[in-house]
Amino acid sequence: MTELETETQNPVDLSSLVPVLFGFAAFQQLRAASELQLFEYLDLNGPSTAEQAAAGLGLPAKSARKLLLGTTALGLTERAEGRYALSATVRAAMDDGTWPLIRNIIDFQHRLSYLPAKEYAESLRTGKNLGLRHLPGTGDDLYTRLEQTPELENLFFRGMHSWSELSNPVLLHQVDFSGVRRILDVGGGDAVNAIALARAHPQITATVFDLEGAVETARDNIAGAGLGDRLDVVAGDMFGDALPTGYDVVLFAHQFVIWSPEQNLALLKRAHDALPPGGRVVVFNAFADDDGCGPLYTALDNVYFATLPSEESTIYPWREHEQWLAAAGFVDITRIRGAGWTPHGVIEGRKPDA
Repeated sequence: MTELETETQNPVDLSSLVPVLFGFAAFQQLRAASELQLFEYLDLNGPSTAEQAAAGLGLPAKSARKLLLGTTALGLTERAEGRYALSATVRAAMDDGTWPLIRNIIDFQHRLSYLPAKEYAESLRTGKNLGLRHLPGTGDDLYTRLEQTPELENLFFRGMHSWSELSNPVLLHQVDFSGVRRILDVGGGDAVNAIALARAHPQITATVFDLEGAVETARDNIAGAGLGDRLDVVAGDMFGDALPTGYDVVLFAHQFVIWSPEQNLALLKRAHDALPPGGRVVVFNAFADDDGCGPLYTALDNVYFATLPSEESTIYPWREHEQWLAAAGFVDITRIRGAGWTPHGVIEGRKPDA
């Protein structure tokens, strides 16, 4: 047997690269299924043939076959006896109300994140969030651009709202709020977390502290939730204005992935100054593992953070948060890992007693 024949019979197995090489196509299969409402059709009509799905979705038969091949290969649908049905994962998302949140996130990824992601390598090379070149408007960060395009800003808030609803069980149910009465939600945006906290803990009142444009949305959402007697808003700049005082807890939700280490430390020092002795700071966001190996969600999500929000944005490891908290003067620093499928968690600290 020649050396060439040996190599031909024992090729290097590159099959593990298929999901990576065709990752863009995998997302487009998911987006098409969402856009064309394939999962809703199967949820309503039950197991269906490709021909039935084509008629129900208004697609050419060959298009339905392509779509169902893609969703089945990806484990989003299942095929048995010539009929297609929802996979267990999609069925669970339908049944527990998660699917509409996922649809919002798919739309967010497609319309806001997908094209900017092509700038990832150049963003790494330059250290700049070059994905902004694909968004209208001016300004050096995503949030300034969004303020100039209300449609995209609404899309952004819907996506962030959905991510918060998916990830905030760790904040609502794993953090001890039993002795807490007043929370200051710094950078609280549309009040999604303030509303969820108020509903989960009836003794809590909260204030959303954010820029004027954000608190306008928060006001509407608070009113819509019927929580105007327990939640309010204060407009301000978290870096330029002193934080309001009189709160048991200062909450930073999804903030420390946006800013530089120096800015995060500055925010924690502001929280320390605003809190009474014994008060707590709670940081809720996604985290990277300390060993630098994952998790996969964090590694992939960093493409978004490198290309869009700001030049400094990234998902930091747990240990860096601990270092910032200690440097800001907090003690009793505690990690709380979420029990869900996203890498979200909470790290908190206490201001020492006087």
